[in-house]
Amino acid sequence: MAKPRGFRSDQIGVPDHIKALRRWYGALLRRGARYLDPTGAQRQDVADARERAARDLAENHRATLAAVVEHSDNAIIGTTLGGIVTAWNGGAERLFGYPAAEVIGRPASVLADPGGLDEQKDVLARITRGERSLQYEARRVHKDGSPLELAVTVAPILEHGGTIIGISVVARDIAAAKEAAERRRLVEERTHQAQRMESLGKLAGGVAHDFNNILAIIVNYTDFAAEQSRDPAVQADLEHVRIAADRAISLTHQLLVFTRGDTIQPQHLDLNAAIDEVRSMLYRTIGEDVELRTTPAPAPLTVHADPGQIQQILLNLSLNARDAMPDGGTLVIEANRASLDEHQIDMHPALAPGSYARLLVSDTGEGMTAAVAAHIFEPFFTTKPRGQGTGLGLSTVYGIVAEAGGSINVYSEPGVGTTFRVYLPLVEAPRDAAIPRAVETAVPQGREETVLVVEDEPALGRIVARILVQGGYRVLSAESGQEALDLDAEHGCDLLLTDVIMPGMSGPRLAELLGTRHPGLPVLYMSGYSNGLLGTTHVLDPEIAFIEKPFTAHDLLRRISAVLTGAATKS
Repeated sequence: MAKPRGFRSDQIGVPDHIKALRRWYGALLRRGARYLDPTGAQRQDVADARERAARDLAENHRATLAAVVEHSDNAIIGTTLGGIVTAWNGGAERLFGYPAAEVIGRPASVLADPGGLDEQKDVLARITRGERSLQYEARRVHKDGSPLELAVTVAPILEHGGTIIGISVVARDIAAAKEAAERRRLVEERTHQAQRMESLGKLAGGVAHDFNNILAIIVNYTDFAAEQSRDPAVQADLEHVRIAADRAISLTHQLLVFTRGDTIQPQHLDLNAAIDEVRSMLYRTIGEDVELRTTPAPAPLTVHADPGQIQQILLNLSLNARDAMPDGGTLVIEANRASLDEHQIDMHPALAPGSYARLLVSDTGEGMTAAVAAHIFEPFFTTKPRGQGTGLGLSTVYGIVAEAGGSINVYSEPGVGTTFRVYLPLVEAPRDAAIPRAVETAVPQGREETVLVVEDEPALGRIVARILVQGGYRVLSAESGQEALDLDAEHGCDLLLTDVIMPGMSGPRLAELLGTRHPGLPVLYMSGYSNGLLGTTHVLDPEIAFIEKPFTAHDLLRRISAVLTGAATKS
């Protein structure tokens, strides 16, 4: 038999009035109303229980939030509208150095330096006027007096009715972040500068070849005319031409140094000795109104660099210093050891931490602004009047220093003076002796040997041919690799004198093809690209005979003779 609808086993035998009472009681509970128990006492309903649970949950939430606030790395501070500190978490203790007992009840101005007091007053006034939140960077003071760089967020504390009853402050130390951002900016700036200099270097390298060819023509035709003329006036004019050409050659060399394309011969040398050599030169050039002081290192400072380039660094910096002291002053050149760490931020280029040899060139001149100092290593940048500066001096120094694995730093203040610091890798134990200077000897004459001259600049080819003929050689002249192969096939040759970079066929490729015909054929390379055969180290390979354009007749004849003599010795 089916159970009646609504039948429940626990209600069997329960009187109807009891069932009705239970239903009424359950309804009261569901409605959240109060009720009386059978004795008549008033009891709290379920809604109050829920309220208590809600209050407990809120208390737990507040306790958790308080723990989060207390243990936050950020400083979280409460103040009155008048700026009196009312709350102070553990982060504030760690950031500012004050325990809560020392700062609560005191004005927040205790955290500000004189420059920050007005800022604090302004912020309090703006919050009081109704601004909801302020975010800014501020400078505050630690308990020990050290400065703090902070990011600050200030907001009002509101009661239930919306009335402002206080101010909350969240402060975060950003000194490390700002330093890291500044380092990134400097790295990016140096990277962009390096890219610009690389682009300019490629441009300079592209024109150096032709420019040196032109200079070679000017120099040698000037020498030819000077040899043939007996007129003193003509001789004087030609001397002026030669001086101007020599200046152009010097500028080209500086440009090649900047592009890291100059021929260098590094060796172990003592910077103290380099200073001694430069000092004697400077006494004759800086003028009597400039006092020169030199302070060598107490012990030898050995570096691996080209001696001529070290001298060029010191001369360029010293002459710049002289120009910065038109009314006289003091020039100081020093050498010492220095240790660098990873925090060096103004190095050109960036340098790894370690111990370095350091050259310092200081002056008491006009100094530079930060805006000017930011550009001084850029090629062609100059503050000198038009016609008085090339803008290559400091970019040349930069190129030399970077090539040697070092870095340069400049510090300057207008009206005070300038100090350049050059850092070079130290060599703790010299391994080789200094290379002695070559002794001038008479120009050797040829013995009718046939020299195959390959030069794609016809005018320069004619100059070279003329020098060789006057030097006792037979000459075959070609303007391309293929023409040279044809001439050799017809006449043969005893030595190949070829440009390195030529249209269609390079000099090394031509030498390779001729070497298959004439094993052991002597080859002398010439190039305005002085880095054409130097490889990635830019050091001249002693196994390759090379002469840099522009060259003089004496230079070329000596080099030709040496290559022929060397080939005869090997054979």
